[in-house]
Amino acid sequence: MTEARITHIGGPTALVEVDGWRILTDPTFDPPGQRYFFGWGTTSRKVAGPSISPDELGPIDAVLVSHHHHGDNLDPSARDLLPRWGRVFTTKAGAKKLGGGATGLAAWDTTTLEAPGKPTITITATPCRHGPAGSDPITGPVVGFDLTWDGQEHGSLWVTGDTVFYRGLRDVAERRDVGTVLLHLGGVKFRYLSGGLRYTMDAKESLKLLDLLGATHVVPVHYEGWTHFKQGRSEAQRVLDASRHAGSVTWVDPGEAVTVQV
Repeated sequence: MTEARITHIGGPTALVEVDGWRILTDPTFDPPGQRYFFGWGTTSRKVAGPSISPDELGPIDAVLVSHHHHGDNLDPSARDLLPRWGRVFTTKAGAKKLGGGATGLAAWDTTTLEAPGKPTITITATPCRHGPAGSDPITGPVVGFDLTWDGQEHGSLWVTGDTVFYRGLRDVAERRDVGTVLLHLGGVKFRYLSGGLRYTMDAKESLKLLDLLGATHVVPVHYEGWTHFKQGRSEAQRVLDASRHAGSVTWVDPGEAVTVQV
């Protein structure tokens, strides 16, 4: 049995440490106060900075970027730091834009992360739909990442990426044996574009996914730090605490960490 240590840095950003690997997800290290433009009249302002600075972070072996074109998943500070952070895995469109040898993946593509003295990690890109049906031309391509390696006893470690619940996530539940979920929430909405439509799951919607997965550990992220996140921790926690999945959910404050059996 192996352990994974997950440190929540803020927003969607987490550090995953397992068997000598140090993997960063959706890095965001800009200070608060900046405004980000996502296209089609959508904007957001960052209201909280990272709990750990890049200088405090230490060496990084790999970075998982679910999508490169939204500043709440890859901001300018983090983008400048990518060359010093080892291998980068992202969408095919993101790899073309980022360059530097970034590996581009479409849903269900696989690749490996290898190094002497460490277990080989197989990375499988998983489907995402970052909004309602038909929104892909607006929101652009997004992927999640499912990580497997020898020694896992409770299933894979899955980073959902920014997505609503739809058929593609049902496919993940059917095709993958997921044990630990880094769950992107936030109930994202944009006043001028979405009306009542959401662009990421809220807690109630995530229950449909958790019902299918039966995961051992659920660590929510992507619910604080930007103004377009419309469901914060307190509301989301009430929903999840009242569900049958309450015992599997661990809330990790920015700057704090949890160690889980995988």
